[in-house]
Amino acid sequence: MDKDTVLTHILKPRGMSTLLGGEPPVSVINNNKYISQLTPDAQLTDRNVDDNSPSLDHAIHTALTGDIKTVILMGPEGSGKTTALEKLVVDWAKGEQLQRFSCVFFLRLREISSLEGTLSLEALLQRHCSHIPPEYMPLVLQKPEDVLFVFDDPDQHQLCLDPSAHVLCSDPSRAASVSCLIASLLYGSLLKGASFVVATRPTVCLKFLSAAWVEVLGFLKPQREAYFNGFFTDPASANTALMHMERTLGFYDFCTSPRLCWTVCSIYKTLMDAGAKLPETLSQLFVDILVHLIQALSLNKACNRELMLALGKMASHCSLNQHSSCTKEELHSFGFQPFLTSVGVFLQVDGDLHSDACVLSFISQLMQDFILAVSFFLDKSTSEGVEKMLEEHKGQTKFLDLFLSGLSEPAQRSPLETLLGEFNSDQIMHFRRWFKSSSEETLEGCYKDKHHRCFHLLHQAQNKSLVKEIITPSARTGISYGDLSLQDCIALNYVVTCLDEMERLNLYGTRNLTEEKAEVLAPAMSLSQKILLSDSSLSTGAVHHLASALSRGLTEELDLSYTRLGDEKLKLLCAGLRDCKLHNLKLLACRLTEASCEDLVSVLTSGTSQLRVLGLMCNQIGDQGFMKLCKALHSPQCKLKELQLQGCEMTAASMEALSAALCTGKSELRKVDLTQNTIGDSGVEALCKSLQHPLCKLQSLKLFDNELTGACCPHLMEALMAEHCSLSELDLSVNDLGQKGALLLCQALSQPRCPVEKLGLTRCELTQPVFKELGSVLRSGTSRLKSLIVGMNKVGDQGVKHLWDAVSHPSCLLEELDVEMTHLTDACVEDLCAAVRASKTLKSLELRNNSLTNASVPALIQVMEDSHSMQEMNLKYNDFCEEVFDMLDECDKIRY
Repeated sequence: MDKDTVLTHILKPRGMSTLLGGEPPVSVINNNKYISQLTPDAQLTDRNVDDNSPSLDHAIHTALTGDIKTVILMGPEGSGKTTALEKLVVDWAKGEQLQRFSCVFFLRLREISSLEGTLSLEALLQRHCSHIPPEYMPLVLQKPEDVLFVFDDPDQHQLCLDPSAHVLCSDPSRAASVSCLIASLLYGSLLKGASFVVATRPTVCLKFLSAAWVEVLGFLKPQREAYFNGFFTDPASANTALMHMERTLGFYDFCTSPRLCWTVCSIYKTLMDAGAKLPETLSQLFVDILVHLIQALSLNKACNRELMLALGKMASHCSLNQHSSCTKEELHSFGFQPFLTSVGVFLQVDGDLHSDACVLSFISQLMQDFILAVSFFLDKSTSEGVEKMLEEHKGQTKFLDLFLSGLSEPAQRSPLETLLGEFNSDQIMHFRRWFKSSSEETLEGCYKDKHHRCFHLLHQAQNKSLVKEIITPSARTGISYGDLSLQDCIALNYVVTCLDEMERLNLYGTRNLTEEKAEVLAPAMSLSQKILLSDSSLSTGAVHHLASALSRGLTEELDLSYTRLGDEKLKLLCAGLRDCKLHNLKLLACRLTEASCEDLVSVLTSGTSQLRVLGLMCNQIGDQGFMKLCKALHSPQCKLKELQLQGCEMTAASMEALSAALCTGKSELRKVDLTQNTIGDSGVEALCKSLQHPLCKLQSLKLFDNELTGACCPHLMEALMAEHCSLSELDLSVNDLGQKGALLLCQALSQPRCPVEKLGLTRCELTQPVFKELGSVLRSGTSRLKSLIVGMNKVGDQGVKHLWDAVSHPSCLLEELDVEMTHLTDACVEDLCAAVRASKTLKSLELRNNSLTNASVPALIQVMEDSHSMQEMNLKYNDFCEEVFDMLDECDKIRY
């Protein structure tokens, strides 16, 4: 085969070069604009192909020089597949690649798919490869192993390539349909041994084919930079254009399209040369594109409008019928007769425009959606509602509602109205009413994807007052966004910045918060009073932007629980904590160790930190880490009032340090939670020294599950009876205090100077004598107890009766009583009800996990309805049957 002839044929300019069509492949190749690193992350799914191919070229050549006969390039529209194919043929014709093939046939299937009737392979090749001498064709076909076929776009032009749908042929001279010929080639029936490179969009049309699949990713960010630098002669202009595109559009998947990069560069250059403002949204970009295309035709306003309505009818037809192309006959039915010479500006024309076999299609799915949105607002002859229109096109258009939102704003549609005339004001008002009502409904629900879409629509509209109208204060709370794409972050940030302040930014479960996403969200975070990032995954760069947002923002509460932050990332975060408004920081299960405590001490003693509550639950800080934290409590700069230290692997060894800090008079600490730390009796003994100190301000101490015994109770009794003790809350639950130890506590509780108002003794091995003594304490007239939690102690009806009697006493101040799982039966109900009726203070009664039955229900309902003070009775997990559920439903004070 004459390679010079092939080269001339491939590089010959073809058809009209339009803005939407992108820079023609021939121009890219001739001007050396082809970026070899087109797909640095190309994915090859065949094991025989090198998985680390550095470029698309290399991926194809590697495949074809091996045992593989078929390579399929798969990628979205405009991703550079056609350019890659033409470059492949040019490299062969220049003698640079694939020289084992004596002949290469390049077939643009969109040009032959409309052929009707039958013809042989020889006739097809002679017809569409006329640059090859006819006498050469039989010689080529005799050695198929030396032949390479290059097919472009089989998915877009109604070719049926399912081998089961055809009687495959094996004779090159036998006539068959075009679909049958192509299928016979690809599946090895015809010219067995030939090789193929096929470019297609993601599709199932080739799912039966055994091949090496190469994913064409198009232009990633480095390739976009290279392309912009090649397009603009001025480096400053290239950088301005690229940075603007990345900020406003770079988060969309379709920005990997080289075709779109060509379009964006072309529009940006036109606008920059004219000193005009660059578009801020996708809608604004397509308004600028459409204005440019319409102006190029130099038609009057009436013709512009008529042409746009015809394009709108075609767009609707293609969308509703899921066709990517239309015949010339269909084109006439849409009203294109006066504009046939102009359609090439908007459409791809395959074949002779004057022939009935001509096929036309939208070059871009995005432009098809945009034209559809424009025509919806432009058409004054229809009253079709937006709900119906969106429902009809559901699943077929991805950006229709976004474009409608953008075009509904006067400032965005104004340039088009100058060229097309006024849009239908009734349709625009209808859209605005629909948008507002559907958004309000969406924000009342809990579907994060719908929330995201609402924010995207608001972002496209670019109307701050509309955001404030739709996102009311009541709608802002409780919204959980979950995993976020980059474009979700852009839209969310826009909404929050329009609101000026956010009560609660819920980013719970964001498992992919990258540096890029956090940078976008930083303004929103700085405007949020509370940020929830629990169960999220933050990159190191994301933590840096979070810290920066905190240092300049309004945030008072930050929850990073279960983020697996680690010591190094916490160090970065602390840089923003030294000078911010943060009051409450939750770091539950963040994989922190002793090393993090040094950074936290630095923050707490900085003199500028506002931290009041620090939650370090379930981190491995140990005694050494906690003792470092205690040093901060000695500093007058430390404003910490609450430390949550549940499950931090501490022992009695560090309690002396805490006790010493509490006695300095400099500590502001009011609450300490030491739940599930093995501090033991000796640890409590150390703490009791500080509880008696006149400078200790501690009001709440939780010693839940600390491996305590009755041996610690004498020390606690002494502390609680001390003159300066200020402890109002004490939780000793899940410790084996036993009868002797508990009775000692009761002695302290009955003393007038004992400050305890809330006492937790759940599962402390308490006995009936202890309950009797607790009853005496409550009746004493000197006890301040308002909350008593004594569940999971097996004392039965007789033991708890002492408490019912106490609740009935006028001196009892109890507001909350928890007797869960104390083995209560129906026998206690009479005393229970009498106590509730007599009490003037009791508000809450916890009766879960006991043995009350249906027989008790009427009396319990009646007493709750009669009581003015009781607010809640919890009867869950008792022995009730479904027949009493309706009765229980009628009393809204009862939970069951």
